[in-house]
Amino acid sequence: MTSGAPASVALALDLGGTKVEAALVDPHGEILVGTRFRQPTGAASSSEQLATSVDTVVHQALGALPDGTDLVGVGIGSAGPIVVRDGAVSPLNLKAWRRYPLRAQVTKIVHATAPDVPITLRMDGLCITLAEHWLGAAQGVDNVMGMVVSTGIGGGLILGGQTVAGPSGNAGHIGHIEVAGFEDPCPCGGHGCLEAIASGPHTVAWAFLL
Repeated sequence: MTSGAPASVALALDLGGTKVEAALVDPHGEILVGTRFRQPTGAASSSEQLATSVDTVVHQALGALPDGTDLVGVGIGSAGPIVVRDGAVSPLNLKAWRRYPLRAQVTKIVHATAPDVPITLRMDGLCITLAEHWLGAAQGVDNVMGMVVSTGIGGGLILGGQTVAGPSGNAGHIGHIEVAGFEDPCPCGGHGCLEAIASGPHTVAWAFLL
């Protein structure tokens, strides 16, 4: 084993409306230096471009795995909505992907060299909430609603100390709650959704109007 390398790590993959990132994470939640990689996504990207970005960062992260270190799992966090049962994602800010089999794509790459490694897909808001519960502001709190404001707005729930994904994996996805008094169109087909009003890009747009 390389000096200072952990005995085991997990591969973390984060897919959002602006970028996709992959990194190796040790059992303490620390990202291994030199294992974090990023590629662009974006609303104008084709399905092939998005798939290439995912392939690139996953291969790069796996290529940075220290000698003698075991890969024990892969966690995928994706903008929603998702379908956990099918491993499919339909990020509203990535128009080219609707029910795209992201878990299968990542599985094909990882299992080529590590066939028994478990691969889990969850909504990014839930992943962020779990991270805060484990290492951040929600440590020691059994009931938490997390929220992320980025290209979109996501959320996640921890109840009784356990993550709650819901039947489809979208529990806590608060970005598409409609806000009274607003008619801003949303990519989900609704009007006045929280995401259509208060996401990062929309907040900036509102600021320029003031």
